[in-house]
Amino acid sequence: MLLGLLPGIEVVGAAADGEEAVALVERHRPDVVLMDLRMPRVDGVEATRRIRAAHPETEVVVLTTYADDDSLFPALQAGARGYLTKDAGGEEIARAVADVRSGAAGLSPQVQLRLLERLAGQAPVRPAASGPAAGPSSAAPAAGPPGSAADALPDGLTAREAEVLALIAEGLSNTEIARRLFVSPATVKTHINNLFAKTAVRDRAQAVAYAFRHGITGTQQ
Repeated sequence: MLLGLLPGIEVVGAAADGEEAVALVERHRPDVVLMDLRMPRVDGVEATRRIRAAHPETEVVVLTTYADDDSLFPALQAGARGYLTKDAGGEEIARAVADVRSGAAGLSPQVQLRLLERLAGQAPVRPAASGPAAGPSSAAPAAGPPGSAADALPDGLTAREAEVLALIAEGLSNTEIARRLFVSPATVKTHINNLFAKTAVRDRAQAVAYAFRHGITGTQQ
């Protein structure tokens, strides 16, 4: 009922469990699936994995009661590009659906914070001058985000691209980044497309992980 009231969203089906969800995606080919996790027969993680494997054009946003690590990270690893808890309001759900349709991640602020904490614990932030942990990468001498040392940035990132990446790691949307940098959203999108291509990341979640691996974060500003 809530989804049917949201602008720009047309509900084409409702599934009782993960197995039915996979079948409905095959039948209707929706742009986005809102996926629960705890379901009979096939759970949400496995259903997400099957849907993303068979229909990579269909994005999955998890909408669940659970935000613990054992629920969050398997769902993201299975291919979910959004993750909301069930206290999310209609506006937050609509924004997550729009975000994943545009190629961004649709993560609630609480989930973004948990993801950042987990990444920070697994990969301590290091100055960019130390380079990646392993493997060669191209680097162009450039200043880092505002206030950081003028270290060489990894993978040929420009200073502005690193600045945008740091703001992504803070959880800012494209519109918020545009306001912060006093540029247009279209310019921000261009920077994001460029930095995604240079760093070989597919989405904002991977970009956040990359930022923390290479020390390109707001903690340096």
